[in-house]
Amino acid sequence: MTGDHQTLALLLFGVFVAVTLAITTWVSRNRHGSAEEFYAGGRLFSPVENGFAIAGDYMSAASFLGISGLIALFGYDGLLYSVGFLVAWLVVLFLVAELVRNCGRFTLADVVAARMRERPVRIAAGTSSVTVSVLYLVAQMVGAGSLVALLLGGTSGAAQAWTVIGVGALMVIYVSLGGMRATTWIQIVKAVLLMCGAIALTVLVLVRFHGDFDQLLRTAADRSGHGSQFLAPGLKYGGDWTSRLDFISLGLALVLGTAGLPHILSRFYTVPTARAARRSVVWSIGLIGSFYLMTIVLGFGAAAIVGSDAVRGSNAAGNTAVPLLALDLGGGADSTGGTVLFAIVAAIAFATILAVVAGITLASSASVAHDLYASLRRKHAKPRSEVAVARLAAAGIGVVAIGLGLLARDLNVAFLVGLAFAVAASANLPVLLYSLFWRNFTTRGAVWSVYGGLVPSLVLVVLSPVVSGGPNSLFPGVDFQYFPLENPGLVSIPLGFLAGWLGTVTSPEPADEAKHAETEVRSLTGAGAA
Repeated sequence: MTGDHQTLALLLFGVFVAVTLAITTWVSRNRHGSAEEFYAGGRLFSPVENGFAIAGDYMSAASFLGISGLIALFGYDGLLYSVGFLVAWLVVLFLVAELVRNCGRFTLADVVAARMRERPVRIAAGTSSVTVSVLYLVAQMVGAGSLVALLLGGTSGAAQAWTVIGVGALMVIYVSLGGMRATTWIQIVKAVLLMCGAIALTVLVLVRFHGDFDQLLRTAADRSGHGSQFLAPGLKYGGDWTSRLDFISLGLALVLGTAGLPHILSRFYTVPTARAARRSVVWSIGLIGSFYLMTIVLGFGAAAIVGSDAVRGSNAAGNTAVPLLALDLGGGADSTGGTVLFAIVAAIAFATILAVVAGITLASSASVAHDLYASLRRKHAKPRSEVAVARLAAAGIGVVAIGLGLLARDLNVAFLVGLAFAVAASANLPVLLYSLFWRNFTTRGAVWSVYGGLVPSLVLVVLSPVVSGGPNSLFPGVDFQYFPLENPGLVSIPLGFLAGWLGTVTSPEPADEAKHAETEVRSLTGAGAA
């Protein structure tokens, strides 16, 4: 990449960081330091604002760069990722959004603990939430290092390391000073930038082909090297039954995992009512759906204009498809238009990572302070302010994420995002649905459900080909691969539900029907909701 690219992209990065730091500073001067303010922004956001923030929280760099790249390389099979990510929001809309808003205060554990013994349930749910958040966080941190190294030409380990450290420091500042209010506005700004960038690139691609989408697809198939197979199922996931089962496993994790992601669930507490939570989800579905439709055009556009071989030559995973497409649409590598468009795409991708990282850090620090600290603190110990603990937790999680990001910066960590979804679907979703809908659910069932999904999902990944046994594994020199699938969701999600059922039917403690009735009334009507 040329010096012009680097200078302009760095300038745009700096502008975005300066604006978001100004928002954080302004918000921190106008807060009163309560838990409700820090975790939920005072519950003062409108459905439109929260809808944009949810979209900003959900549309990560993996969506912007990764899905377009997969479509550019694998055509139809890459497009299936977009379907999975979008369909997941129907589960959120119909099963989760309103009920969670009515039953909880700040975290997933609030919903479950409403009708159970608090201490074991909060420890289990808090542990699961922090695990999911850290997995998601490390993937974003490593993605930031790789992205900046890739887009700015800094291929050295030092460039990646300083990028990871910088992103980690910024996320701690955003969360510690501004809490949910600052994080929300950063996500809104990022969502607007991302939508504008995607719309501009989509329009330019369609203009290049005179609005003829059929011609776009035929050209993409011709330049992909795969011909008509590029537009048919099976190019990536049709090789054998293992790859087909792997796709089913990944699809289950994507569709069911969104409803269990802590940073998504926490967004429902930032609006005043359950009706506002549902309207927020409707807004976010509109934004996210529009965005994923545009990634389809961008992916096939990259295959048609840049060529699949050129995309693969730049980055084997296809992560540079959109930047390369922007460079070509703007007029080429040596043109002013190409340089400007390329730099804008780079800045938007960086903004995407910062916004997502801030949301995840806030959700995980809330779980540490509101669930784990409150449960593990000794009864007679002098309590510290929960918000102060959350700020310390944000710093601690930032340090852990930076450390893991530095250790993993040279490894293939694309599986971490899918793993985070699989863990959320295996450990968080079963306990959430059982708590909301099963009258006889007990404390033992809740604890077994969480650990029964969390432990198998992590163990199966350790024993899978993503960790050992292959040339593309994390540790290619060793082989302890005993589980053939890359994503554990097909096995671990049913285990989470099964463990919850087994724990309940074997529990000596009867279910508290009065608390269930209270929870049911609150979830459906909002009576007594925070």
